[in-house]
Amino acid sequence: MDIAIKRAAFPFAIGQWQRFIIYFVFVGLFVFFSIFLHDKGFLQAGNLMNIARQTAMISIMAVGMTFVLSAAEIDLSFGAVVALSAVTVALLLPYGMIIAVPAALLVGAVCGLINGLFVSKVGIPSFLVTLGMTGIITGITRWVTDLQTIPVDNETFAFIFGSGDIGPISVLFIWMMVIAAGGHVLLRKTSFGKEVLASGGNKISAMYSGINVNRVKLYVLVLNSTLAALAGILYAGRLQSARYTLGESDLMMVIAAVIIGGTSLFGGKGTVIGALIGALIMGMVNNGLVLMGLNVDQQLILRGIIIIFAVTMTMGTLRKKKTKT
Repeated sequence: MDIAIKRAAFPFAIGQWQRFIIYFVFVGLFVFFSIFLHDKGFLQAGNLMNIARQTAMISIMAVGMTFVLSAAEIDLSFGAVVALSAVTVALLLPYGMIIAVPAALLVGAVCGLINGLFVSKVGIPSFLVTLGMTGIITGITRWVTDLQTIPVDNETFAFIFGSGDIGPISVLFIWMMVIAAGGHVLLRKTSFGKEVLASGGNKISAMYSGINVNRVKLYVLVLNSTLAALAGILYAGRLQSARYTLGESDLMMVIAAVIIGGTSLFGGKGTVIGALIGALIMGMVNNGLVLMGLNVDQQLILRGIIIIFAVTMTMGTLRKKKTKT
């Protein structure tokens, strides 16, 4: 009785704080860097927009990965999809954006469809399927490009898909916010989002509730690869070139952003807004480390520590829930 009264009177203290801890971390890191790097221009509008610009593609991919992890699946091939889609759009741009952009998105969707069919129809674990697809897609990209950089000289494309600014606002920031808002609505406000969370939370219960779990798995893998393709297009626009190495280092960043943001590695729990905040945290940390003068090796070490810490926290929360039930 006393416990029930305490939960009713102090819901935030009893456990609701876990839902908001990511925001406390974000504010804490922002204050920390603002104090210690104020003399190095951390708070300048240009630097803050640069953080958002550098984080945009990671954030977009994190939206897709949120759906995949929420459905209790994993996709290791999206980094390779980024490169293949970027190369596709760069090669087809001479024929016009109307052909190049849809074709690049279609490449991503087809890669996701292949992943989804093997997972949902053949029954192969998504870890193994997407690991194999990574090698296939990377090989195709290297073969098509002959290990050469493909230049992008279409100024209109570059402006719309990466390097443009509307006033002080980067086009990449607009893309990031639009995709994040759409992903949030899809996950939280639609029946599909509820099916994704239900499928990841308890597959058997979801099936008895009439949810086609295999279809959900197929859809989330297609969605993830399509958003990875969009990220590849944005990379091509921002860098005004495409190379087979694009996306290679994004796997760790994206997964870190998603799990730091509060999405469970074990399915059934996901938050697009949290993934966005997680991506911004990773971008802010990288920017802060650069301003501090730390090298890439040290940044990689810190990213690894963050991922291990986030996974540990996720597993700890899961154990607490199991103990309570």
